[in-house]
Amino acid sequence: MKLGVCYYPEHWPEQNWADDARRMKALGIEVVRIAEFAWSRLEPARGEFHFDWLHRAIDTLHAEGLELVLGTPTATPPKWLIDQHPSILAVDENGQTRGFGSRRHYCFSSTLYRQECARIVEAVAREFGQHPGISTWQTDNEYGCHSTIVSYSQDALQAFRLWCQQRYDTIDNLNRAWGNVFWSMEYTGFDQIPLPCGAVTELNPAHRLAFWRFSSDQVASFNRLQVDLLRRLSPGRDILHNYMGNFTEFDHTTTAADLDIATWDNYPLGFLDRDSADLDDQQKWFRTGHPDSSAFHHDLYRSLGRGRWWVIEQQPGPVNWAPHNPSPLDGMVRLWAWEAFAHGAEVMSWFRWRQAPFAQEQMHTGLLLPDGSEDSACDEIRQLTSELATVEHSNVEPAPVALIFDYAADQMLRIQPQGQNYGPLEWVLQQYTAIRRSGVNVDILFPHQINDATLQPYQLVLLANSMAVPDSLVTHLQHFDGHLVIGPRCGSKTDEYQIPPDLPPGALQKLIPLRVTRVESLPDFANLQSDDGFCAIRWREKVSTDLLPVGKFTDDWGFYYRSGDCHYLNCCLDTDSLQRFFRERLQDAGIETTACSTGLRIRQRGSLYFAFNYGPEVAHLDSGNRYLVGNCVLHPAEVAVWQHQAD
Repeated sequence: MKLGVCYYPEHWPEQNWADDARRMKALGIEVVRIAEFAWSRLEPARGEFHFDWLHRAIDTLHAEGLELVLGTPTATPPKWLIDQHPSILAVDENGQTRGFGSRRHYCFSSTLYRQECARIVEAVAREFGQHPGISTWQTDNEYGCHSTIVSYSQDALQAFRLWCQQRYDTIDNLNRAWGNVFWSMEYTGFDQIPLPCGAVTELNPAHRLAFWRFSSDQVASFNRLQVDLLRRLSPGRDILHNYMGNFTEFDHTTTAADLDIATWDNYPLGFLDRDSADLDDQQKWFRTGHPDSSAFHHDLYRSLGRGRWWVIEQQPGPVNWAPHNPSPLDGMVRLWAWEAFAHGAEVMSWFRWRQAPFAQEQMHTGLLLPDGSEDSACDEIRQLTSELATVEHSNVEPAPVALIFDYAADQMLRIQPQGQNYGPLEWVLQQYTAIRRSGVNVDILFPHQINDATLQPYQLVLLANSMAVPDSLVTHLQHFDGHLVIGPRCGSKTDEYQIPPDLPPGALQKLIPLRVTRVESLPDFANLQSDDGFCAIRWREKVSTDLLPVGKFTDDWGFYYRSGDCHYLNCCLDTDSLQRFFRERLQDAGIETTACSTGLRIRQRGSLYFAFNYGPEVAHLDSGNRYLVGNCVLHPAEVAVWQHQAD
């Protein structure tokens, strides 16, 4: 695993660059990302390109043996471009233009902006595409950050109508698919279709889902435009994009298909404080991040990158954008990096090299303080660098468990959650956590990329959130020779957001003979106990079947059904119950487990084993292990690495 950093030479006097490059190299940095926000310096006026400064910066960094990731600057169109073409700007659901003054101020559907992007990307690629210091390209930056996937502009309206016509062919097909006979919403032509905003009350969920799919496709085609140019003008170099954490506002699989590497930006403390609804979790993990948040995303993006993935932005200290911005516990910068290594990261890169003394991110920590002196993360990176040199890189082998995750299903569950306390991604993470608490590795798969060979390595497969299940996936699951867990709400809708004609779980009834005849969402105070000690929260389903339930609730609703090696969980469970449920399913599948304390996580990579203590208690490991890093007593924020001893 190489170490990297994000660097902005345009923010600093040129006389600092050589010293910065030398200090990066001395710290163990090998990869540097630059220029993804530099359009105004590269082209201060239309056609007036200023590339000399970037040539000097690249040459300076390359002279120290640093590999460079060069970003396309399209996330920040400059003011002169907005003044010439204000139609580039996105429009929110209230009809207000989202203006200039920060970043990501463009509409993906703007044909004019796509032309401008092609122009600047081609100019930059022609100028730097053959430079020996450029090993990798990054397209744009954080697609969708600040809720910028969706735009309600006139360009988006016209593009969406065309997308609908291509998808449905006739307006009658669209009306049937969306159920527009309800509330007299039928259209007589594609030119009547509005954008899904501004209605008196709830919008048609099928309309909203179609617009989400359209918006995802716009991101993919926007990205592909840049990728095609870069492949032609700078052949032989990898291309990546940096995704985000806890972010499902577009289908990442369609964009990732055109890229070589998936990278993501990991800010564990910011994500916990901004995204968690659990106050106990926020209190317990506020200096470490949730023990499974980083790991889940590592597994997610490793799958998106088809095995090739990086962390291109890693939190080195307090950030600036969360509701609260605490300092990480001493040791966490090192722990987060080791955890990325354990999941197979090619690069761990910190954001940023030096803390900016100006503008929006001046409160965001870097590896250096604004005056150039080192911040505390540098000592942890030095320790990490020396430790990494002692550990061999083993291959990342398939896990015994696969979790099938569906971006479209996540969106469907957000459109009609049927309960205010139901968080789709939160529920997926809770299932992932329950398996990890048993010391078991988890791989993440995507439904449209699965075939019989894909499933062959696994002993247990989990349908975590598959609301609409493709027929092809059902067929492959029928051929799967292992244990299958189907979670609640799976198969509960068709691809066009209707209840299946044969009732939920739809085509999954080919795997287990039952039908869901009633559902209920539960308020937080309603915790329902089964007769065998499981506790249901938030969501529950009533099932009609000849199968006997494994357990029952006090009102005689069944709890959990099984047919052979297929298991149907018909409710959401609290933390302890969910862990117990999956521990039993892992045992059914013959998977070896290791009970982990609340904050301890175990990960295997080849012959190496890793232990990460998120705290708050001291963890004790087997004293008989041959430790390469750490030892059998693991304090909070500490790491241990040991080699598997062959029998």
